[in-house]
Amino acid sequence: MASELKDLGGSNGSLDSKEESPRVGGGGESSGKAKDQRPLLKPGSAASDGDGAARLSESIEELEKKYAPYARKDVYGTMGRGELPAAEKVLLGVALVTLVPIRLVVGFFLMLLYYLICRLCTLFYAPNREDGREDYADMVGWRREVVVRTGRFLSRLMLFVLGFYRIREPRRSFSVEDEHTEQSDESERPGVIVSNHVSYVDILYHMSSCLPSFVAKRSVARLPLVGLISKCLGCVYVQRESKSSEFKGVSGLLTERIKKAHQNKLYPMMLLFPEGTTTNGDYLLPFKTGAFLAKEPVLPVILKYPYNRFSPAWDTISGVRHVFLLLCQFVNYIEVIQLPVYYPSEQEKEDPKLYASNVRKLMATEGNLILSDIGLAEKRVYHAALNGNSLPRVLHQKDD
Repeated sequence: MASELKDLGGSNGSLDSKEESPRVGGGGESSGKAKDQRPLLKPGSAASDGDGAARLSESIEELEKKYAPYARKDVYGTMGRGELPAAEKVLLGVALVTLVPIRLVVGFFLMLLYYLICRLCTLFYAPNREDGREDYADMVGWRREVVVRTGRFLSRLMLFVLGFYRIREPRRSFSVEDEHTEQSDESERPGVIVSNHVSYVDILYHMSSCLPSFVAKRSVARLPLVGLISKCLGCVYVQRESKSSEFKGVSGLLTERIKKAHQNKLYPMMLLFPEGTTTNGDYLLPFKTGAFLAKEPVLPVILKYPYNRFSPAWDTISGVRHVFLLLCQFVNYIEVIQLPVYYPSEQEKEDPKLYASNVRKLMATEGNLILSDIGLAEKRVYHAALNGNSLPRVLHQKDD
């Protein structure tokens, strides 16, 4: 359980979920053809002769095949640093002087506006302070109503600013014989949303949908603007490098929150990404059991990001570069498949691993996703190889 909650601290519903991604480059993001001196593989692997370049290409292809759930396949290539055609460079240049400034200014204004609304709603209202935590998850009345309604509206507006002008939300239904969906006597909503994890955009979508609570690093609570917003959302904060006893406490808190949300429609639902990290959107990694320990029904949601040029998936690419390229994209697409609420059987209630596995298989089937057995550890190996570690050692680390 401790290891699972350590992953929760980064990307299992986190507002700061990309810490495991490589930090590729720093400056130079102000032009369409940004320079980056960080290696794709080990230093010196990109030889100047044709044979060296061929070996580099083969090495990258081998890595992408082995770690397929994390490989980028868009125009910008691995780590977002592929050689671009002239037309793409022109599009980036046009977007740089038109879309990017407008989107940055409007996006900052929307965040500032929501912060001011949250500040107003929390005036003269004492937050919850338990076990060193501070949040407004128990906020009720007009304050909660304003926070939720404005939060959903502004989140959808933020998605529009980022180019997600239309969101396709086909719903899937099942026959009444399905024991996991035939619960006509139970009117309570699920206590937790379980979703695949592709990008930080996932969080914006879920905020626009129902404004749930997340799991976030403790440092998020101290960030300007975002800190107060996360407290109003009722985020559960964790410290990445903490003792296992703390993670056990977080597990208990999550279970308690999920049960409250299931029983009380005024209480914010939890959103958890049980894969523990992001993928390129085509795969589904093994699920951790944190969302299923409460033995309550869950709402499975599948997010897909169809693309032509730039993939919103956040893998093998630095945060600054990813935001820059996303802002330069004229139109972005998102498709959301919301499955019916999944009610666990008695056997699943007694076996969280079985519960998690069955929900995962259902999501993979309905979302046409490929099941993969690798996880966050393999992702770190893949990123380490691209960032300059010894390629043979990295490739065979798991076998040793």
